[in-house]
Amino acid sequence: QVQLIESGGGLVQVGGSLRLSCVASGGAFRRSSMAWFRQAPGQEREFVSAHKWNDGSTHYADSVKGRFTFSRDNARNTVYLQMNSLKPEDTAIYYCASGSRLITSTLRNGAAYDYWGQGTQVTVSS
Repeated sequence: QVQLIESGGGLVQVGGSLRLSCVASGGAFRRSSMAWFRQAPGQEREFVSAHKWNDGSTHYADSVKGRFTFSRDNARNTVYLQMNSLKPEDTAIYYCASGSRLITSTLRNGAAYDYWGQGTQVTVSS
């Protein structure tokens, strides 16, 4: 059973930065694709960024491209999401997810992931 624990959320002003972390335990982290999703109040969960373990590719939603950076540290079983130039529309609960059978066409589909963290709140004030 894989456990994912996110941290790093908080309250930040427009234009500020935050770095989210997600620590994984209980599974084959090195052979897991990892992703970040977010869900704002009253809205559906949306894809933010993902990294495929088998080819090392990183993918971003258009809304965060150029502002957010995904990274992973296999030695620490941890993935990060560096968020810069934050906007009010980035306010959401951010979730970490992992999956072992993802392909490029399913990376943005939350249903394709096997495990989820509990989420961490990010609030951007204007």
